[in-house]
Amino acid sequence: MTFSASEFYEAGMSLPPSVRKDVALRLLESVESDEAFDAAAEERLHTEAATAYDALKADPSRAIPAEEVRFRFEAKWAARS
Repeated sequence: MTFSASEFYEAGMSLPPSVRKDVALRLLESVESDEAFDAAAEERLHTEAATAYDALKADPSRAIPAEEVRFRFEAKWAARS
């Protein structure tokens, strides 16, 4: 017998909270192990973030107001549809 994602979710929601948590963590672990995060990629991300932070700290005039960032993000997100 196979369940659709919706049926599986509904069945899971009928479980006690402690059991739901255990099942959710086990399911998450099964996905994370399939998508092992590349430690080198994580290091590159940290380096890039630190470099960007240092550049912004050295020249605050390069900062983009949060409203502008939000506008750009929302425009890109809307273009995906």
